[in-house]
Amino acid sequence: MASRISELVLACRDPELLARFWCEVLDYVELDREENGSIEIGPREGFGGPRPTLVLSPEADVPDAGLFRLHIDINATDRDQDAELERLLALGARHADVGQTGQEPWHVLADPEGNVFCLLRRRLDAL
Repeated sequence: MASRISELVLACRDPELLARFWCEVLDYVELDREENGSIEIGPREGFGGPRPTLVLSPEADVPDAGLFRLHIDINATDRDQDAELERLLALGARHADVGQTGQEPWHVLADPEGNVFCLLRRRLDAL
């Protein structure tokens, strides 16, 4: 037996803003809201499927974003990398510099709160 990632928790200043952003990026929907302001988003089929949910947890003292020990990598499922990059930038992502050379086959981006994530070149099939 093995474990599986079921959800990722991201401390943030504005769960509403990031829920909207990541729902659009990942084609997720809001699944739950907690009294503390946390918002859980995930695939339309809900918690427990092959894709993990994302819990956006309000935190007043979130450190400035940047390169953390954990970041999210994403892949386009229905378009090429360039088209997906344009879509992500239109949603509010921005380019981030974490010391890359410019020769990498991925793009380093930041979400609206500055959390770094990467758009990889490889294309995955939709689940």
